[in-house]
Amino acid sequence: MDSLWHASVIVLVLLTIGGSDANPAARRHGQLDVNHKKQPLQTSRPYNIAHRGSNGEIPEETAAAYLRAIEEGADFIETDILASEDGHLICFHDVTLDDTTDIANRTEFVGRKRTYEVQGVNMTGWFTVDFTLRELKSLRVKQRFSFRDQQYNGKYNILTFDEFILIALHADRVVGIYPEIKNPIFINQHVKWSGGKKFEDKFVETLLKYGYKGKYMSEDWLKKPLFIQSFAPTSLIYISNITNAPKLLLIDETTVPTQDTNQVRSAVSTTFFSVKFVTRKLLVFKDDL
Repeated sequence: MDSLWHASVIVLVLLTIGGSDANPAARRHGQLDVNHKKQPLQTSRPYNIAHRGSNGEIPEETAAAYLRAIEEGADFIETDILASEDGHLICFHDVTLDDTTDIANRTEFVGRKRTYEVQGVNMTGWFTVDFTLRELKSLRVKQRFSFRDQQYNGKYNILTFDEFILIALHADRVVGIYPEIKNPIFINQHVKWSGGKKFEDKFVETLLKYGYKGKYMSEDWLKKPLFIQSFAPTSLIYISNITNAPKLLLIDETTVPTQDTNQVRSAVSTTFFSVKFVTRKLLVFKDDL
């Protein structure tokens, strides 16, 4: 694990130097990466997708969890995208920070709990949308479940979307990314961007900045493989006008509604678009295949 820890430090130092939106190196990174010959993505078997990284061992959605997943052979690394109060996109699964960070032990944030409606249910906790990126970066991530390895609790902080992308791009082989547009209705209600832009606009802008584009199995796609996923069909429809990358609608149990339209599976599949069932819990836009 020592080698992984050192790799995490190296990657995060690199991100500090080159991961800023204002840094030309970050904007040029997509072109620079194309010029580096790497082992291509394997396409002869089902993809190995590291859901939130190697989170059985290392706290989910951290740099170390993704580096470990790549080391273990993942074809894609998967993440959930939310936003901070000041509009930065972060890799984090829950809209609240309670379960997987040390925020409950941080006395400076004791008065920052709020109650909001999320998908029709009132939730109380510390919400990502009430903290700046600087504040979020001061938190330390921990394991979600007590039966998982606890030795890495408190060692890593929350990643930004940019940092996540750079981990994939700096791998020694082609590694795809699999980000989810998470709770877009809630995020757009609480976070505002200049120029009337939405959460979905910032999400796609970040991908395009690093050169992620192209239909499934196209030349562009194979250079930088990407699947965009969401439980919100309207978000996927919205971004279909600004990216041709593959988009996948996630669905839950038959009685669980979507994150945006409050519809169950059968209503979504007939109301919004022609889709193809890929698995029990996944729908794909036919035009993206």
